[in-house]
Amino acid sequence: MRAACLSGLAVLAALAGPAGAASLEVFVEGIEPGPGEIYVTLCQGGLTESACPIGRSVPARGGVERFVFTEVPAGVWAVAAFQDENGNGQLDRTRLGLPLEPYGFSGAVGRRARPDFASASVSLREPGAAVRVRLARPLPHR
Repeated sequence: MRAACLSGLAVLAALAGPAGAASLEVFVEGIEPGPGEIYVTLCQGGLTESACPIGRSVPARGGVERFVFTEVPAGVWAVAAFQDENGNGQLDRTRLGLPLEPYGFSGAVGRRARPDFASASVSLREPGAAVRVRLARPLPHR
C-alpha cells in the first residue's frame, strides 16, 4: 500500500511540476480606422514598460485584430494594448497622465481608476488561452 501511495504522489508531483510554454491568442477590439499601429504587449508582475517584455504590432485597419503569441512561459500575465495614431511608438498622454490614444487591458480593468496588474492578470497554462482586449478612448478625439 505504501508503494502505491508513493507512486500516486509521484504522478501528482509530475503533473504539478514546472510549467512549460503555452500560446496566447489576443483579440484586440475597438480599433479605429486610420493611421498608426496597434501595439500589444504581454506583462508579468506589473504594467510598467520593463515588466512587459513580449510585444508585437500591426498596422491599424479598424475593427478587430488577432495576435498569436507562442512559446510564452506558463504563469500569470496581463495584456496591454494601444493604438498609436501618430506613429511615435508610445501611448501619448496629457500633462496629468491621461491617455490621449485608444488603449485597453485584459481582465477586469475599469476606466475609472489607474489600472493594476492584479485586475488585468490572466492565468496562462498549457496549451494556452485566448483573451479579448477592448480599446477605448478615455478623452474625446482631438
